[in-house]
Amino acid sequence: MLEGLTQDYQLTIPAILKRADQLYGKREIVTRRPDKTFHRYTYADFVSRTKKLAVVLKGLGLESGDMVGTLCWNNYQHLEAYFGVPSSEAVLHTINPRLFEDDLAYIVDHAGDRALLIDEVLLDVFEKFREKVNVEHVILVSESGENVPEGMLSYEELLSGADEGDFEYPELDERQAAALCYTSGTTGRPKGALYSHRGVVLHSLMSATGNAFALSDNDCVLPVVPMFHVNAWGLPYTATLAGSKQVLPGQHLDPESLIEEYEQEKVTFTAGVPTVFLAMLQALDKEPGKHDLSSLRSMVIGGAAAPKGMIEAYEERHGITVVHAWGMTEMAPIGSVAHVTPEILELSEEEQLEYRAKQGYPTPFVEIRAHGDDGPVPWDGETMGELEVRGPSIIKSYFNTEEGDDKFSEGGWFRTGDIVTIDQYGFIKITDRDKDLVKSGGEWISSVELENALMSHPAVSQAAVIAVPHEKWDERPLAVIVLKEGESATGDDLKQHLEGDFAKFWLPDAYEFVEELPQTATGKFLKLKLREQFKDYQLA
Repeated sequence: MLEGLTQDYQLTIPAILKRADQLYGKREIVTRRPDKTFHRYTYADFVSRTKKLAVVLKGLGLESGDMVGTLCWNNYQHLEAYFGVPSSEAVLHTINPRLFEDDLAYIVDHAGDRALLIDEVLLDVFEKFREKVNVEHVILVSESGENVPEGMLSYEELLSGADEGDFEYPELDERQAAALCYTSGTTGRPKGALYSHRGVVLHSLMSATGNAFALSDNDCVLPVVPMFHVNAWGLPYTATLAGSKQVLPGQHLDPESLIEEYEQEKVTFTAGVPTVFLAMLQALDKEPGKHDLSSLRSMVIGGAAAPKGMIEAYEERHGITVVHAWGMTEMAPIGSVAHVTPEILELSEEEQLEYRAKQGYPTPFVEIRAHGDDGPVPWDGETMGELEVRGPSIIKSYFNTEEGDDKFSEGGWFRTGDIVTIDQYGFIKITDRDKDLVKSGGEWISSVELENALMSHPAVSQAAVIAVPHEKWDERPLAVIVLKEGESATGDDLKQHLEGDFAKFWLPDAYEFVEELPQTATGKFLKLKLREQFKDYQLA
């Protein structure tokens, strides 16, 4: 083999920090405090404090490969940890406070966290499982640095006592572990996805491209997706690499707070799950024309399917472009983005909307295929198979467990569990999760497609479709509906809304109206609980 004569430059998170240090010192980072006031500082301040954090962690005795857990919202201290922990050669382990306390204790213990950074507003969450874990250093993150409980350290005091001059950019192997995230554990125990420095850097580069999020130093980025959920879809790393202004909303994810931040800070790019943006759409609809959100060029929605009606409503009523994205914790997490390509632009507006509601085509360096019973299926937009992926930011096994090994197949492919079609343009359309499909009389019914259609009804806020037992057909679909405040609809209304778009046997046999749908810790509808709730449901 004749080797090329290029330098062996290591792709690491400290390299992103160094770029920010050298180029972006005057850019701004804004955080919404717990009391809703704003904290502002520059990238130069951020880099200085991040270096001190790395010095602090080494001073506490943490070594290469040690785990540092964070139980924090979206704030500047958490951003410092995103870079300071890997720059100390330790591994950043972001923890989702919305999980049950037993899962939280399991995750901290399974990861082997030696230190924990706890946001002061999440102290009560930590206290619920504190006695179940053994962590050497518990560090309270608060601006005042005061009222630190016994047995804990103050984040601000530790930083104030550190000397930035003691920091040196480490010479790391790019394949060294950098960050650890756990799945939400909807099936079995939560499982860890351990990312390398190389994987994080390549994911950041991929996310910044025009085929994905198209971020640059002209952007102002507000991640609604929490920084404890799959590293906020990698946005803190991508935005820092690009030199974008960053706005971190803290724990304030209500529509009023977000709208105020979009307007005041001239946010250009935001991302989150559908439930948050559905609530925001309703708030905007109540006061049309009141807010100037013209700076917002892209609202990325992922984590669950974005209903066509919501995509259309944001664009037509508020001039905001919704971009659908898909990914998984195991992918770090972005896998595909539904941008309208030149080929799609040649289609009618209705056909373009259909494509924008799909999961999109793969981002750079993500390979895809759909696998059926007899092997890979054709990209014809009709034949269904289980989506498999591979690429440099996708894990090759789970951390410290053999559970889930069956998801990794020969050739490095990861089996996602999503049943999809792929069309001639490479656009993925998820028809369902393998465990959520309804099998009625030997025919498959997609709960996702029914849910999206139901949520396009003007009276429907949320919809989930599950399978319930049926004596003749084995399973039949049941629709569970949450109506918008002040709106009304009957099962017959919703059935009529679906007729004409679906085969008769697809239509739900019944419609149940509830106050709210159970959700996972990441904002997805928890169908496991719904199936349990309606397991004895008797169809008329």
